[in-house]
Amino acid sequence: MSKITLTINKQQHELDVPTDMPLLWALRDKLNLTGTKYGCGIGTCGTCTVLVDGVPLRSCVMPASGMAGKEITTIEGLDPTGQHAVQRAWNDEDVPQCGYCQGGQILSASALLRKNPNPNDDDINAAMSGVLCRCGTYHRIRKAIKRAAAYAAREGGDA
Repeated sequence: MSKITLTINKQQHELDVPTDMPLLWALRDKLNLTGTKYGCGIGTCGTCTVLVDGVPLRSCVMPASGMAGKEITTIEGLDPTGQHAVQRAWNDEDVPQCGYCQGGQILSASALLRKNPNPNDDDINAAMSGVLCRCGTYHRIRKAIKRAAAYAAREGGDA
């Protein structure tokens, strides 16, 4: 077991976890942050995506013990009220079908828009290629990202 302090959604949490415990399970089992989903367990589907220092990473393959000193954002921490530009656009475009991948999709989209506030289709496809949607709502995802970019540009905020 290893005692670590993680900064998750701008709050510090002290955890005692096995040194090899993936961040995904620390989030879900130790902190009850269940918005981050388990998909494949090998880092290929993207369902477990969280932001680490603003970069989308797969929490199922990252040991929690290696995350000390980093800023981790889960879907619960993007905007708990659901008013982030990407969250609003997701709702307005009715993106989710089953919804299982949406945490990873939304966090990846917000990271993209922070880097590139006006992405074209190729930019979106490249940035979102790491999160699989089994329902195939990719056209709605692309539309929502463009809408979120427009919201952020109009409101002068961060997407």
